[in-house]
Amino acid sequence: MNEQFEHLLARAEQLIGRIESVLPHALTPPDWTAGFAYRYRKRSAGHGVLEPVRHVGAMRLSDLKEVEPQKEKIRRNTLQFVNGQPANNVLLTGARGTGKSSLIKACLNEYAQRGLRLIEVDKADLVDLPDIVDVVSDRPEKFIVFCDDLSFEDGEPGYKALKSILDGSVAATTANILIYATSNRRHLLPEYMRENLSYSHTDDGEVHPGEGVEEKISLSERFGLWVSFYPFNQDEYLAIVAQWLSSFGVAAPAIEAARPDALVWALERGSRSGRVAYQFARDYAGTHVADA
Repeated sequence: MNEQFEHLLARAEQLIGRIESVLPHALTPPDWTAGFAYRYRKRSAGHGVLEPVRHVGAMRLSDLKEVEPQKEKIRRNTLQFVNGQPANNVLLTGARGTGKSSLIKACLNEYAQRGLRLIEVDKADLVDLPDIVDVVSDRPEKFIVFCDDLSFEDGEPGYKALKSILDGSVAATTANILIYATSNRRHLLPEYMRENLSYSHTDDGEVHPGEGVEEKISLSERFGLWVSFYPFNQDEYLAIVAQWLSSFGVAAPAIEAARPDALVWALERGSRSGRVAYQFARDYAGTHVADA
């Protein structure tokens, strides 16, 4: 009888353990001394964790060229935030490879010693933002929740979650959190030609968007600060190439000689973005050092 009871007890403990493994767990605070950037990740059982980023890129604001107006807007807003002054959630939109995410990382490096921290969250995990808020709300640091390359398809759950957060149900009540997001889509959702048919016209010639269009515009409007980025022209692209080559220790005469190769590199990739300029500079600097 005792053996049967012990067997049943062991089976019950195993069952309880399995049930506990799939039940929601409170988010555990990470080691806040382990770094100044974190990633929110979901484990296989669905439990979220904040993982310290051990190696953060050494990007500085001074490294980023040909985006001075955008850089000043983001720097000013971030500085206000760090200083405890009113600041806005930020949406950075525009051409790929033009420095949107780099500017956010550079701001982190610029103000980390003054208490700025960054938490990177994938769009699929935005529904868990209240848990992140609970963990950081009593911390003295200032936290940027960073969503890179943010876009939604119709009906995705993170869309409505982000709307409610930006409306103030969570983020605006917590003074030490802002949301910074980058996107190639101006309104974060796909826009279709057929939606133009939903526009209405008044007798005096005014044009009003339909409900579907209004819904798409409403999400991006919830970001207090919009920062737009545009493709670089040839001179701007070459200036960025020169900046990166200089940072890699390439001498001025070699930088001048690299201009034709930089243009060919961009032509082959069909883009004169800052990312392409950085990739060329790495390739050229590596070859230059090898030949020296």
